[in-house]
Amino acid sequence: MEKFTSFLKASWEEMTQHVTWPPFNELQANTTLVLVGSLIFAFVVGVMDLVFENALKLFYQSF
Repeated sequence: MEKFTSFLKASWEEMTQHVTWPPFNELQANTTLVLVGSLIFAFVVGVMDLVFENALKLFYQSF
């Protein structure tokens, strides 16, 4: 149990004293960038899925 307590104390000290946190406006900008990138990626994958689904339906209906 002593090792676990020591780990928690060291982790808390590391997070509060040694980690450099970005400013809030930079954090918001990066979050927005990730959100927009994720939405664009999801849209592209969705369009690819729709194209492949319709192409395969057309292909299988030709037989």
